Amino acid sequence: MQDFGEALGMAVSLVASGDGDLIEIVGLSLRVSLTATALSCLLGLPVGAFLAVTRFPGRQAALVAVNALMGLPPVVVGLLVYLHLSRAGPLGFLGLLYTPTAMIIAQTILIAPIVAALSRQVLEDLHEEYAEQFRSFCLSRGQVVRALLWDARYSLLTVGLAGFGRAIAEVGAVIIVGGNIDHLTRVMTTAIALETSKGDLALALALGIVLMAIALAVNAVVQGVRLTAIRQACA
Repeated sequence: MQDFGEALGMAVSLVASGDGDLIEIVGLSLRVSLTATALSCLLGLPVGAFLAVTRFPGRQAALVAVNALMGLPPVVVGLLVYLHLSRAGPLGFLGLLYTPTAMIIAQTILIAPIVAALSRQVLEDLHEEYAEQFRSFCLSRGQVVRALLWDARYSLLTVGLAGFGRAIAEVGAVIIVGGNIDHLTRVMTTAIALETSKGDLALALALGIVLMAIALAVNAVVQGVRLTAIRQACA
């Protein structure tokens, strides 16, 4: 077991030297999380837009369900994906278990409800603000959705970044379906858990530093996007 000062010094050295294992783990983490975020936006934004502009029986129940899915326990999602992708599961013939694809699937299931619920709120508020103008122009529902998505693009980008923040920090689901296999499915969060349990605090701290740097960068981008949207709205 290393003391904190020694481990921190070695961690900084690993980051500064661009250690090969560190770069590989960070690269896989970004690839998995960015892909899952993109898929979640492709799935969640249309659902959010549909719920924002349409009124139908059972809509309130649908809203409650979407909001409830935002709090899905990652380990439960990981277990469900595992059961479907395992050799005895209905999708076991695809051979996806313990691959980055399985991790992307799990993260997409976790993030898509977040994107749907947050985008629904953003688009619904905007729809109420523009409702009279939409009626005066006699726009179709498709045209209304396209107009809302364009006008809310900065806020929706913030929604996507929030989803990415959740994905990059996820550990419970990805370790169940990915297995934390070296050079194949090891990402930052699972590597931190493994290296900490082994007592190799240097690599765990180095990964923690990178993870924190990414979290700060995401928050800085969110803040920058929000300020840009405010300036454009006031222009």
